[in-house]
This record gives sequence, C-alpha cells and structure tokens, in this order.
Amino acid sequence: MAIDTRELELGRDTTPDHPAQAENQQQPSRADLGARLDQAIDRARRALLALQHSDGYWMFPLTANAQMNAEYVIFNHFMGRVEPDLEQRLARYLLETQQADGSWNLFHGGPGHLTTTVEAYAALKLAGGRPGDDAMTRARRWVLANGGIAKIGVLARFYLASLGQVPWDSTPAVPVEITLLPRWFPVHMYKLSAWARPIVSALMLLQATRPVTKIPYVEGVLELYIQPPHFTRFVKRRGEQLFSLCTLFNLVDRALALYNRHPLAGLRAKALRHLEQWVLERQDFNGSWAGIQPCYLLTTMGLKGLGYRLDHPVIQKALSASHELIWEFGEKALCQPCVSPVWDTVLAAKALLEADLPADHPSLKKTAGWLIKNQIFRRGDWSVKRPELAAGGWAFQFYNEWYPDVDDAAVVLCVLANSASDDMDASRRAIAAGTNWVMGMQSSDGGFAAFDADNNAHWLNKAPFADVEAVTDPTCADITGRVLEMMGAVGITADHPTAARAIRWLMRHQEYDGSWRGRWGVNYIYGCFSVLAGLRAVGADLGQAWIKRAVQWLKLRQNSDGGWGESCLSDKDASHRGSGPSTASQTAWALIGLVAGEDEVSESAVRGAHWLLEHADENGLWEEAEFTGTGFPNHFYLNYAGYARYFPLMALGRLRRRLLARG
Repeated sequence: MAIDTRELELGRDTTPDHPAQAENQQQPSRADLGARLDQAIDRARRALLALQHSDGYWMFPLTANAQMNAEYVIFNHFMGRVEPDLEQRLARYLLETQQADGSWNLFHGGPGHLTTTVEAYAALKLAGGRPGDDAMTRARRWVLANGGIAKIGVLARFYLASLGQVPWDSTPAVPVEITLLPRWFPVHMYKLSAWARPIVSALMLLQATRPVTKIPYVEGVLELYIQPPHFTRFVKRRGEQLFSLCTLFNLVDRALALYNRHPLAGLRAKALRHLEQWVLERQDFNGSWAGIQPCYLLTTMGLKGLGYRLDHPVIQKALSASHELIWEFGEKALCQPCVSPVWDTVLAAKALLEADLPADHPSLKKTAGWLIKNQIFRRGDWSVKRPELAAGGWAFQFYNEWYPDVDDAAVVLCVLANSASDDMDASRRAIAAGTNWVMGMQSSDGGFAAFDADNNAHWLNKAPFADVEAVTDPTCADITGRVLEMMGAVGITADHPTAARAIRWLMRHQEYDGSWRGRWGVNYIYGCFSVLAGLRAVGADLGQAWIKRAVQWLKLRQNSDGGWGESCLSDKDASHRGSGPSTASQTAWALIGLVAGEDEVSESAVRGAHWLLEHADENGLWEEAEFTGTGFPNHFYLNYAGYARYFPLMALGRLRRRLLARG
C-alpha cells in the first residue's frame, strides 16, 4: 500500500497491551543496563558458539504445521517403503500437536485448519490409529463439522488421490503440455515462482499418470466424507463476484480436464519426455529437488508414476534425501519443510559479530570458509530473467544449486564483509561475485524478491492449482531492506543508483501507518526492522519524515511488558498488525529497528532490552513457541528455532554498541 496523507494517529492503539504513551510510563532504570548487557551478551555468545557444528555452520529445527509429518507418512505408503519405527515417532508428534477441539492448526495458537486436520487424520490411520481412539474421534468430528473432506486443499488432494482416497478428477487440471509453451506465451512455467515451478511440474507428472497405491480399507478415510464418495462434489475456488478471474479459471479448468481425459497421444508423450528431462536435470547432488519438502516428495511420486522403480538410482537418492528432513526429538520426530543451515549460519555469525566477537575468532573464520565453499556458480532458473548476469549466490539449504536466493546471499555478504578468513583472496572474490549477483537481481520496479527478478504475474494466484495464492515471487520490503544492509556492508551508499532505486521503492510501498509488511517474517515488525536496518547501513538521512513515522510505529506497538509481538493473523486482519504476546524474536526485531532508525537510545529501546534480559533462559539464550516466520501469507507459517537464539543477541549487541558510542 502506498503512503497517503493520513496522520500517524490512525495507527495508534490505546489498548492496555499497546499503550499510546509508552514512553511516559514508569521505565526500567538505565543505571544497571550496561553491566547487565555485558553479562547477558557474554553468556549468549558462549552458548551460541557451543551450538556451532565442527564444519563451521549452525542449524536448528524448522517447524511448520502438521501437514509435513502427515505428508511424509502418506508419501512412504505410496512409495511402498513403510518405516514403522519412524512412522510411530512422526505419529507421536502429530498427537502432541493436536488441539483440544480435535483439529490441527497452521501456527501455534491459531484456529483449526481443515486440510491440515484431514491429512493428519489420514496419516494417523496409516500409522495404526483406530477410528474409536479419542484423538481420532475428536479429529473426525471436527472435520465433519467444518465441511468434510470435500473442502481440502490442492496438494492434499494429490496426496490422497495417490492412495485412492479421493478421485483424481478432484484435482485441478495441470496438463503436462503446458511445459511446451514458449516463454512469450501469457502462461508458461517461468511465470511461476522458483518454489511453485518444481511443485507444479510434479503435479503435472502425477496427473498425467494418475498412479494409485492401494491401501487396506481400514486405513482409508471414507468416514471423512459427508456424502458417499460417488455423490461428493469437491469444492472449487470461487471469486467474490459472479464474473471474476476465479470464474474464468474454473471454466478453463473444466476444458483442460476434458483434454486430460482425451489427450493427443503424440503431444502428451513429447511433453512427458520434455518434463522428465527437466526434472532429472534439476535433481541436486543429494537427491532432492528445490530444497523443500513438497518437491522432495511429490517429484519422487511423479517419477514413480512414470514407471521408475523403487530400486532406480534416481529414486534411491531421492528416498535417501527425504530422510534429511527428519529432526529427531527422542521418541518423537518432526518432518521439516526444509533444512536451514545457510540461513541459521549467517544469522548466528552476524549476531556474534554484532556482539563484538572478534572478526578473526577461529569460529568465525571457520564459518567464513564454509560459506565460501558453498557459494553457487551454477546458472540456475533465475538466469532465464537475467541471462547476462554472472552467478554467485547462496541457497538456504545444503543443496539447492538451481535456486539460490537473494535473502540468504545478502546476509552471507554482510558476514563475509565483516569476518576474517584463512584465505582472504578467496573471500574477496566471493564478496565481489556475490555482490554483483545480488545487485543484478533487482527487479524493474526497484525492489528485490527472493529467487527471481520481475516474477510478478500475480493473476496466476487465482488459478485453481494456486489455492495458497503464492505462485509468484513479488518484490518485498524485508528483502529490499536486507539488500540495502548488504550494500552498506560492502561499502555502497544511498546515492548509488541501485540503492537509490530500492529506497524509492520502499518509500512507495510504505503503509499508511508508517510500517512495512514483511513477506518472509511475521509480519509488519519484521518488515519495519529490515527496512530501517538497511536504510541506516547505506547512510540514508534518518531525519526524513517517512523514516521517523516507521520508528514511531514501532514505539506505538510496544506491549506494556516492554516487549513486542505480532500474530500471524496480521496477514489477513489489519487490527493484528504489530499486536500479539511478546516474543523474543519480534522484540529483538523491534529493538534493532529502533537502534537503526534513530541516533538516540529511546526509553522504548531500553524497555525492550530489559524484556530480553529478563526472559533469557538458564543457558543465556531464548526460546519461543510462537511462529514468527512466513512461508506463504495466510497459508503457511514457520517456527525457526534459531530465531529466538540469535536475533536477541544481535539486538543487544547493537544496543551496547550504540550506548558505547553515545558515551
């Protein structure tokens, strides 16, 4: 939303949890703040260093919703490689996260979610759950009360169709022939985002072959139908108006479904060969695809549909790779949406640098070497839009050479620019190549997106297969701010043309209340801190009114306990912007934003620091159950276990530096 002329007062919340006059309330004393900061930072630094792997990286568990565990169980049964012990640990985790009403949610404390609950129920039955069990009874009642299996989402239909539990005709039509369309055509594969492209490719393979692994009747989910299966009409997306883009897409879907039943044999065979080669080419060294759970699982299922046997080397590598998603918790196991070693590593290292760990500390030198070794020089899918740009980015995961991302690369460069290395020439080369790649990924509107430039065919989010409305990769405030921070780290200032265009983009996309929406974190606090940190890094004039409005917005959203929090519900409901129980990561983000956005140390910043100091655990770090990461707004959220461990240290380190600088 562009800035308008309404006063900041429109964003004011005068409820007890968000006092409008926070700075006039009785504040914690500054007298002992310096000594407490020193002690807390020292403890947190030592605790974080102790969690570093011997190779130089950090990695923490990444938690999404129950669908991850459920789909892993369904995948194993479809592939015919049931692992009873692991299945029971996955099932225990599902049972532990079930809500009292029988449902499973999208994020901690959120409302029940139908698709997640149906998939969790199906997985528990496959794992031996009986319909009469209390957990199963409560889940079934909740599903039936909320519309039954006919209302589940797109990916769930593909998973359950592969076991014969819903008809393949219930899945939206994605004919494999779409892969043959030229890039000048209004619809083609590279209109989709880096994560949607391989997922849709897998769905095309599955729909073209329609494979089914039969399971025993007692393991099925017939009881989740409100009407008999042959009378059930699965719900389609509908627009708010009779004549809408959704309506048009539904008509197209019906035509494509008819073609799917009677395809042109020669064209279908050509398209399948083309897509099969495309998929095989993109299998990473470890056997995965695109680094994320849907691609790990659905692509492997699609290849089985093409006739690949369980003992085929491609399938064997893929099955082995899928185990990398499992994080063990003793008698329970979590299937992660992906692994996050690069992201966790650079943020942990950045926190240690901000906390004044020497740049030539052995741990940081080891990290720098690991990062340099993992730079990506393959010309991935991003090069379709930037064919002249040299490679040089980093991915989120250990293996994802086709899809490096701007966000990770920008933070890697901040770390390398401020760290020593055993090979400084290699470090300088990595910084030069990485900086060139990140800046070359600027979109034509001046902002930066995650994986691609100018990936903005947002109308495709209304397509029947795009029910999570996230098949494009829009430019966003958090990544644009992060790139500005990277530019500052490598010596680029606000008057550089790339930085100037990015700043103008941020000015145009500031919300009326002074905040920015973060795309990859929850939500407006995340956007605000990312932008303010970037603006300071490149030396922008912080006295400008639009920047002051952002700082003031953060102050107005401070909770009465001194911390900050924001619910995932703020994606759909503006009343939740900057509103929620205080969390360690979001309090840290707000504190970083305040320290970045003004030269003085405000009372709001002091109160935020005291909140963090008071909520550290016995090890000197922080924990939180809340989901403060975003995958797909409104549809998929994340709990990064590392966020509560390194962001508070980063914030306290920055505050201490400011206090020292101010005498």
